[in-house]
Amino acid sequence: MAKYGKLAAKVIFAATIATLVSCKSNDQSRTTGWDYNDPKNGGFEVAEYREPITGPGLVFIEGGTFTMGRMSDDPMYEWNNIPRRVTIPSFYMDETEVSNIDYVEYLYWLGRVFGGSYPEVYRKALPDTLVWRDKLGYNEPLVETYLRHPAYKAYPVVGVSWLQASDYCLWRTDRVNEILLVQEGILDLDPAQKDETNFNTEAYLAGQYTGIPLKQKKDFNPANTTGVRLVRLEDGILLPKYRLPTEAEWEFAAYGLIGNTHFERVVERRMYPWNGTILRTDDKKFYGSYVANFKRGRGDYMGVAGNLNDGADITQEVGSLWPNDYGLYNMAGNVAEWVLDVYRPLSFEDVSDFAPFRGNTFKTKETDAQGFLVPKDSLGRIKYRDVTTEEASNRFNYRKADNINYLDGDHQSLVGVDWAAPAEEGANTTKTMYDYGVSSLVDDHARVYKGGSWRDPAFYLSPAARRYLAEDKSTHYIGFRCAMGRVGGSSPRGK
Repeated sequence: MAKYGKLAAKVIFAATIATLVSCKSNDQSRTTGWDYNDPKNGGFEVAEYREPITGPGLVFIEGGTFTMGRMSDDPMYEWNNIPRRVTIPSFYMDETEVSNIDYVEYLYWLGRVFGGSYPEVYRKALPDTLVWRDKLGYNEPLVETYLRHPAYKAYPVVGVSWLQASDYCLWRTDRVNEILLVQEGILDLDPAQKDETNFNTEAYLAGQYTGIPLKQKKDFNPANTTGVRLVRLEDGILLPKYRLPTEAEWEFAAYGLIGNTHFERVVERRMYPWNGTILRTDDKKFYGSYVANFKRGRGDYMGVAGNLNDGADITQEVGSLWPNDYGLYNMAGNVAEWVLDVYRPLSFEDVSDFAPFRGNTFKTKETDAQGFLVPKDSLGRIKYRDVTTEEASNRFNYRKADNINYLDGDHQSLVGVDWAAPAEEGANTTKTMYDYGVSSLVDDHARVYKGGSWRDPAFYLSPAARRYLAEDKSTHYIGFRCAMGRVGGSSPRGK
């Protein structure tokens, strides 16, 4: 009994110490003993951590390992999606594709804020509605009505290039963070924002945006005579950037394997975002109904009158049909979707097995001679530049800013050259391997898009299928949805 009594005492003692450390760490440093948030000892501030909110429109995607790549035969013989096991960190993704009404809201804001001084900003964001035209088909009504008519307001936006979609994501970041500060009582609504005075998250964090302040955070730094400060990133109020999902994230989310595993074992590897190889639901109430909006066969976009299959001649409202196990709608069919990656045929062999992605061009904020950030630009945005070779020369993890063609198009990967010899300073050797318009349609501006669309056959409904298009081009069958990285652990606290 004495043995067990001593053991119990040790357990109680350890638990007591753990409790004390846990309590102590909230208001006092457990490594120095100095109090946090105390102006008397310098005012080092530690905000109470709270679980980040899920941004508007987003769904939490719990990450994990999966086999990325081809799930069926390759009738195109491209061999560009060789199976590869990778791990995806948890992230967030839009429940649906971005709709016309979402994008028109964006256009309205651009016109209201920049239309007077910089109308080109608004024009640059306009979708290309002429994508609906067909040399031997009559789609002219869609040119006029698809984007703005209320009948199509919940339909996915199309005619948007990769560049335009990326700009939308950044705009959405600022609008969401602005309303969060309004809801916190930090800022008041300011509908009179114009040009460089519009709210920008990075400009606010850099102290280059003021807005209409209502209240400010208490500053414990005794050197600050005002006693107040702006919100910081450390306060945990502001959300990370909205962005396009990476190709790996999109494919992982589309499969929805969270509903198809048992004790870390994938019960059945899926070909589509649902179990099985058929394109109809097994829901008894809707048995026989199609689960995706796609082209069933030549000339068959919607079925026979009186017995339509997917019920959509072109696109259909976002959120139609059944979601996958993550709660994401239309991950197969409706519109194909832009993702973040630059296309390379052998990316699956080259990219990292953790958070795989091709397309990194590392940048840094512009500073003056004294090391301070330069003033924001005329649109209210913080200025960036590429990392220089000198700045990266002593790094182990990268040596230059542009890593798009790393291992596939760079000097070391070329055939028939002395790869051991140093490459010409600043030279982009992608064209030597991928001569765009001559021997290839691939270059550093070719972006991946995933998923089938309303005009695609069933083959492209597989999340593993991958295609590409120049980042400044758009079509009537490619849309997009946004994603956001998760800060903190892979699961919400307490799960």
